[in-house]
Amino acid sequence: MQIKHKENSRRGMFYIEDEKGLIAELTYHKDGNNILTIDHTEVKRKMENRGIGSSLVKESVRYARENNFKIEPLCPFAEVQFEQNQSYNDVRA
Repeated sequence: MQIKHKENSRRGMFYIEDEKGLIAELTYHKDGNNILTIDHTEVKRKMENRGIGSSLVKESVRYARENNFKIEPLCPFAEVQFEQNQSYNDVRA
């Protein structure tokens, strides 16, 4: 499954879709201090427990590293992912 990304000056999302539509999404908003606040992560119920949500968080971390952002994991799922993956500490706001 390919993770796609789209954003504008204030908001963005990482998402996965198939021929029927959206399977999973992680949304964030940006502030003026190069901080991405992850505010929502969702995976369709039929696709849960396959590591898709974790993959979206991992992709957001990769994006933050490549673009000099920090991440505030406001969403409970993202917060747990950051707690479980100490390797994400370098981008945590």
